[in-house]
Amino acid sequence: MSKELDGNVEPVDGSDEKLVAAARRGELAAFDALVGRYQKRASVVAYRLLNNVDDAMEVTQDAFLKAFEKIKTLAEPGRFGPWLLRIVGNMALNRRRARALRKTVSLESAGPDDESDLATSRPDPRALPPDAALDGADVERLTRQCLDEMPQTQRQALVLFAIEQMPQKDVAEVLGCSVEAVKWHVFAARKKLKERLKDYL
Repeated sequence: MSKELDGNVEPVDGSDEKLVAAARRGELAAFDALVGRYQKRASVVAYRLLNNVDDAMEVTQDAFLKAFEKIKTLAEPGRFGPWLLRIVGNMALNRRRARALRKTVSLESAGPDDESDLATSRPDPRALPPDAALDGADVERLTRQCLDEMPQTQRQALVLFAIEQMPQKDVAEVLGCSVEAVKWHVFAARKKLKERLKDYL
């Protein structure tokens, strides 16, 4: 598929490397093609890391904007996908930190008689006894809760490798660590998840 830009016929399809090169020349159609190629994966990863649709969509949009602004700094144009997902992961981490900070400030500002403060100390009515049979929705909810409680790097490693099926090399690039570190983070995350679900499965 081709599109005419500035009087020339330029490809808007092809390898990431070609699309990045075209985008660096200011060809918006090329960057649009990259967005189309990675938008779904980026939004899914953002959602898995944030567990909130609105936050995930905003982070995804901001990540593509940042990628567009910084595309000339990408050292390996053929590795646009992992580079983009690293931006998504960093922005999701920042969003989670900001969300946690807002929650902490909100709790600290609540008075001793504040109803919301009391609500946080009550047991969750949705919580199930360990011997209860779980359906798919319950397992998914417990899995999300466990992911939320994991350290960020473990959570990202598990989401990218085990859920999104990214190669370990790509996960290492996204996280900025070695492949061996990815293996360890995935192992530790799976162990925590198995521990959390052992009484229900």
